[in-house]
Amino acid sequence: MTRTAEGRTVVVIGSGPNGLVAANLLADAGWQVEVLESQDRPGGAVASAEDVAEGFVHDTFSSFYPFAAASPAISRLGLEEFGLRWRHAPAVLGHPLPSGEWALLHRDAEKTAADLDRHQPGDGQAWLELCRQWGIVGPSLTRALLAPFPPVRAGIGVLARLPKVGGLDFVRMLIEPARSLVESRFRSEAARLLLAGNAMHVDIAMTAPGSGLFGVLLAMLGQTVGFPVPEGGAGRLATALTDRLSSRGGVIRLGVRVERILTEGGHVTGVVASDGEHRRVRAVVADVAAPALYGGLVPWSELPAKVATRMARFELDPATVKVDWALSSSIPWTNAPALSPGTIHLADSVDDLQSSMDLVGAHVVPAKPFLLMGQMTTADSTRSPAGTESVWAYARVPQTVHADEGDEVRGTWDESEIERFADRMQARVEKYAPGFGSRVIARRVLGPRQLQERNENLINGALNGGTANLHQQLIFRPIPGLGRAETPIGGLFLASAAAHPGGGVHGACGANAARALLVAARLGRL
Repeated sequence: MTRTAEGRTVVVIGSGPNGLVAANLLADAGWQVEVLESQDRPGGAVASAEDVAEGFVHDTFSSFYPFAAASPAISRLGLEEFGLRWRHAPAVLGHPLPSGEWALLHRDAEKTAADLDRHQPGDGQAWLELCRQWGIVGPSLTRALLAPFPPVRAGIGVLARLPKVGGLDFVRMLIEPARSLVESRFRSEAARLLLAGNAMHVDIAMTAPGSGLFGVLLAMLGQTVGFPVPEGGAGRLATALTDRLSSRGGVIRLGVRVERILTEGGHVTGVVASDGEHRRVRAVVADVAAPALYGGLVPWSELPAKVATRMARFELDPATVKVDWALSSSIPWTNAPALSPGTIHLADSVDDLQSSMDLVGAHVVPAKPFLLMGQMTTADSTRSPAGTESVWAYARVPQTVHADEGDEVRGTWDESEIERFADRMQARVEKYAPGFGSRVIARRVLGPRQLQERNENLINGALNGGTANLHQQLIFRPIPGLGRAETPIGGLFLASAAAHPGGGVHGACGANAARALLVAARLGRL
């Protein structure tokens, strides 16, 4: 069957949050939008289900969404009208210390500062000074980071405010490695861990330029918008996006895989899909991994030679092992804080945190991995029966394994290896929560293979669409010269986390692709 292009028709490949944001914005602009999704559900890495234990809702991939709460692309869609409800834990983030004390991040800056002062007098004031600076520059800087590159309007806003926060001293802080930033600003291990742990949400080494910026960004977002979760599960965010799209006349087809993007004369003409249809379209928005697009959906023969050369150097971020637990009670933390955090970081010290991430960068599986955890029932009481807890944790591991500190893992990540590594992760939790294992009703382990099987964009468990290191950001993302949504093929736009600004559930990659498409149409380039 052949479908003739009529008017403004566009196919969006993939129904992850970026694809759905792009689809909504294009539908708002009057385009005829069809989203083709190979899986049997929409949402990409935004999904939840009761597949670990009955009555327990677990998010399969992502869980906490500070970027979504701060993102203009998502906030402007008015998803609350389509059932989205944000929920917050009593505290934003916590880091238990070997002493039994906790470093805590609250949405109230004064409360965070007071807690830090109990660890080390003066650290609270240093935290408030950071908050003051962020309050002046942060909103403009966040918009600049999420906008298409170069961010002219938002960038001007940042430049206008820099003199109020110290000018070049503040710029220096933004590019400073996380290690030197936390050690120069704070004296206690608690305050240092609070910021450094946030920096480790991406794969930039603590001693590398740019890691400090990410730590400050996430910590300050937690301080302002929190780390919210959708009531009822992450999948409710995807449902709100799909319901909104349907209300605008957009169509989503599940279980339909795009097999080839058709081009002629360097321009998109259509797509061939697994349902046998040949769709003729004016444009295609691809919410797919860069390696799946270049040399995959678009053959190398239809791309400039330099794209193949540069894609050969494309670098993924580390792989991931994720564990989901259904617990019969809350986590039995030693000296649990009065206000329980939704997000938790586990590392004994800044040295321990850095060692774990450095080992991953050196292709070594750490014996004591840094853990990022979520207490989901603490954040949203609908996630499990009263008195129980829905919990997850993930750890980063090398894409290519050369060695293992624990001498158990060879990098096959078969069922045996992921279970043994999950035991390693659970032992880390048990150290800070004695008796944790006795509360486990059910446990599920998703290794690099299983994560990719559930979402093809998560290549071997890479969560961020490619490394977040500076050599593959901005104008270098996904490769030098393609730092925007536009591709070498006219009418084809990259909307996944492989495009600027990268990973995170913020919808900016999709919004940037939709904006680029609309500009191209207005200029007569489609």
